[in-house]
Amino acid sequence: MKIAIFGSGGVGGYFGGSLAQAGLDVTFVARGAHLAKITEAGLRVDSIGGDFVVHPARATDSPHSIGPVDLIILATKAWQLDSAIEQMQPLVGEKTMILPLLNGMEHMDTLLAAFGREHVLGGLCRISVFVAAPGHIRHVGVLPFIAFGELDNSKSARVESLREMFAALNSIIVEVPSDINVAMWEKFVFISGTSGIGAFTGQPIGGFRANPEMREMLINAMNETAAIARARGVPLAESLVLDTMQRIDKIQPDVMASMQKDMMEGRPSELNEQTGAVIRMGRAVGVPTPTHEIIYTKLLPLENKARGL
Repeated sequence: MKIAIFGSGGVGGYFGGSLAQAGLDVTFVARGAHLAKITEAGLRVDSIGGDFVVHPARATDSPHSIGPVDLIILATKAWQLDSAIEQMQPLVGEKTMILPLLNGMEHMDTLLAAFGREHVLGGLCRISVFVAAPGHIRHVGVLPFIAFGELDNSKSARVESLREMFAALNSIIVEVPSDINVAMWEKFVFISGTSGIGAFTGQPIGGFRANPEMREMLINAMNETAAIARARGVPLAESLVLDTMQRIDKIQPDVMASMQKDMMEGRPSELNEQTGAVIRMGRAVGVPTPTHEIIYTKLLPLENKARGL
């Protein structure tokens, strides 16, 4: 299987690096100093599950030089999606699968409009990982997990081939959920809540989950997002937020969401694609989102400053 990793930061670097380390045909689409270091010294991955280096590693800033592939793992920031779609075109052949591992939900409609269901799968991952330096990925928390499936939840040979490919990697938990749309919304409930509260408080997950007021705010934020999903016809379990809190309580206490890290370090973030998206989707289905609106109002000036607005 010929694989392109489009977006070779933390998530793309870890999952793509794991596939390349296992001997699969992987090319990383990267740029700048990150590309230069990968080309020169390979891709270094420091992980709680075991360190490794992919060297030599195939990497380029030109999708045209790769040509059509069997699988694109799309792992850019959600706000980079429009640019990614344009640049990905040379990678998409007749049978190319696109596996998005982006935070959010609105990106699915955008991808489907651009490429159609014949190419786009549903997908999500769980991992705490970031770029420590050019060519250097650091996985610091959360057991690596990836899930995907056909958007109509049908069983297909292509999804099974991906499941077998990832299942052969001992370091990664892989799942084909019975309903990939439910699974993606469950992830969005979690990530939009923890990203928003983490950025709002400036604390890692262990800090805000232990504070009674912030814990209540987190629960309220997740309940708002879950209510939107249900209003859109997604059958989320009534126990979802309680179950998610139990999982949050087991996460390493120093973990921070990528949106939070970006905001704290003065970089553009996914505020619009996570908190903003919850507010937009809530208005569309008549579900109030007061907690997310408080978060968005506080964080928007920081986001605008990072973008030079």
